[in-house]
Amino acid sequence: MEGLPDAAAFATKLKNTLIQYHSIEDDKWRVVKKTKDVTIWRKPSEEFNGHLFKAQGVIDDVVNSVIDHIRPGPCRLDWDSLMTSLDILEHFEENCCVMRYTTAGQLLNIISPREFVDFSYTVGYKEGLLSCGISLDWSEKRPEFVRGYNHPCGWFCVPLKDIPNQSLLTGYIQTDLRGMIPQSAVDTAMDILSTLRLN
Repeated sequence: MEGLPDAAAFATKLKNTLIQYHSIEDDKWRVVKKTKDVTIWRKPSEEFNGHLFKAQGVIDDVVNSVIDHIRPGPCRLDWDSLMTSLDILEHFEENCCVMRYTTAGQLLNIISPREFVDFSYTVGYKEGLLSCGISLDWSEKRPEFVRGYNHPCGWFCVPLKDIPNQSLLTGYIQTDLRGMIPQSAVDTAMDILSTLRLN
């Protein structure tokens, strides 16, 4: 799929999928990692033969600043140590675009560098923001990267009720890294990824 026939409808469907994930009952999730600041859960994905991960933690910053470091833009590369490049391929409006990004190898390069082409959308959610994305079938590929695929994923960020200069960040990640790697290595990488993106 090169380009989108109806970006607005695509964005609405993506947003609704993430809101559906956000309303999944607690007993459907299994805790896989818990630290003082971050909790990570997972459940079988309904999109592919892998897992949907949920990560949650409190960030010592206001909502707009947190989301500016998640959505495509100059702040994203500042903190995401796994991301090695980010390019905007197509703009639809201020909060909606197609981006291509690459990630470094992981787990001593057992997982080689990946490339993703994602549709990204940021929208208001309650008193905060939702930044979400999904990979697109983009024909142009670079041979030095394995093309990964992000099923619907995103981050909800809302201010803490009693401490407005802190934010509760809740993310949903379900990445198919593709290539010839065992699922256990993928799950380990996703656990690490979820933790890194909250620290």
